[in-house]
Amino acid sequence: MGVGVSLNGLAAAVANEGGIGVISAAGLGLLYPEYKKSTYLERCIYGLREEIHKAREKTCGVIGVNIMVALSNFADMVRTSIEEKVDVIFAGAGLPLDLPSFLKADSRTQLVPIVSSSRAARLICEKWLAGYNYLPDAIVVEGPKAGGHLGFKREQIEDENYALEHLIPEVVEVTRSYADRKRIPVIAAGGISTGEDIARFMALGASAVQMGSIFVPTNECDASMEFKKVYINGHAGDMRIIQSPVGMPGRAFDGEFIRSVAEGKEKPRSCPFHCIKTCDYTQSPYCIIKALYNAARGNMKKGYVFAGGNAYLADKIRSVKEVVDKLKADFLLTEVSYQAQ
Repeated sequence: MGVGVSLNGLAAAVANEGGIGVISAAGLGLLYPEYKKSTYLERCIYGLREEIHKAREKTCGVIGVNIMVALSNFADMVRTSIEEKVDVIFAGAGLPLDLPSFLKADSRTQLVPIVSSSRAARLICEKWLAGYNYLPDAIVVEGPKAGGHLGFKREQIEDENYALEHLIPEVVEVTRSYADRKRIPVIAAGGISTGEDIARFMALGASAVQMGSIFVPTNECDASMEFKKVYINGHAGDMRIIQSPVGMPGRAFDGEFIRSVAEGKEKPRSCPFHCIKTCDYTQSPYCIIKALYNAARGNMKKGYVFAGGNAYLADKIRSVKEVVDKLKADFLLTEVSYQAQ
C-alpha cells in the first residue's frame, strides 16, 4: 500500500468507519516535489507530517503509520510519527528490535511489529522486554497471501505449513506467555478479504485483522483510477510472485512492466533516493520506488501493482463505508452460524 496508495484520504476514511486508518511512509519524498530545496529524505519527513496533519483534519478516529524497517530513513520516520503523536506505528519488512528506544516519557504512540513467524514474535518480545521493559501493544502476523513484499522464502509461499491458519495459533501462544505482564492482541493479515475470513481468524485466536487490497478499489483510496482498474480487471491467473530488488519475493499483478524487467530493459543507471537499506542499484533489475510511484500515478508501462492473493475478486469501485458495512454484515452472519454449530 506504499508509495501513494494509502495516504491521508484512505486512512481517514477507514478511521471514520471505526478502523485504524494507516498511512504508508514509503516513498513520501516523491509525493511532495514542491518542497524543492531539500533532499529526498528531507521531503519524506515533510511529506509524513503533511499526511498526518491532513488525516487529522478529516477524522477524529485512530490513525496509524506503516514504516518499513528496511527504509534507510526508518529512524527519522519513527521519530517524526511519535512527535506528531500518531496513534500507532506498524513496523515490518525487518525486525524492529530497537523501536521502543524512540519513545519518550510522554509519548502516546503505540508500537505494533509485523512478523511472519512465532519465532520472530518471541524474539521481539524478548528483546523489547530485556532492553526497554516494554512489550508490543499488538502484533500483526502477516501470512504468505499478503500483497507486496513477503517475509517468506519463495518455496514457503505455497507450503501449507506456513499458511496464516497455522501461524495465528502459534503467535497467540507466544503472546499468552506474557499475559501476566501485558495483554498483546494478535492481528491476522494477508489475503483476508471477507467478513467470513475475519470470523475464521478470530476463531483461531486473532483479536483483529489487517486488510489492504480490499480498500484499493474504493473512492477514497489515494492511488489513481488506472491503478484501481488493475484490481477490477484482474484475474486469478494474473497474480505473480516476483523477486524484488530489495531481496524479497513479492505478490503483484502481472503486466507490461514486469515483462520488460524480465527482458532486462529497466536497469537503473543511478540512484538519487537511496530509499532501501538492502537495495544496490548497480545490481538491481529496476528501481522499485520509481516503479511503485509510476503505478500509483497510473503509468502502468513503467510500474506494477502489488496486491494480496484475493485482490482479483474486486468487481467495482465502492466507498470505504460500503466495504466496511459489507464486512460487518458478513462477519455477523458467520458468527451466528458458528454459534449455531
